[in-house]
Amino acid sequence: MKFYLDEDLSPKIAEILRKGGIDALSAHEARMCEASDQRQLDFAAAEKRCLVTRNRDDFIRLTVQFFNDQRAHCGVLIVPYSLPGDQFSRIAGLIKKFSSRHQKGLAPYSIAFLPTK
Repeated sequence: MKFYLDEDLSPKIAEILRKGGIDALSAHEARMCEASDQRQLDFAAAEKRCLVTRNRDDFIRLTVQFFNDQRAHCGVLIVPYSLPGDQFSRIAGLIKKFSSRHQKGLAPYSIAFLPTK
């Protein structure tokens, strides 16, 4: 499973994931900061990456729009605000654990919430 981290998550998380053998790219590294949410999801879909974000409401709305337009994406993984954003290793560890449980990736248009345990 490949991940694309929205700009609301630190690029340090992508670095930690890569050190752990997970294919991860951050919006910062892709020079996509300040791109619209739609462009972020378009980019993730084109790269066949699951988009990881804290921005639940906008990406749920965009997933419905993508579904209606028959434009598949590789899923959206929501990081809850109950996980402090500066706990880079913890978030990366939880994403890695999620990845091991979803080795074939998420179904198109899927929205999942990152378990906090």
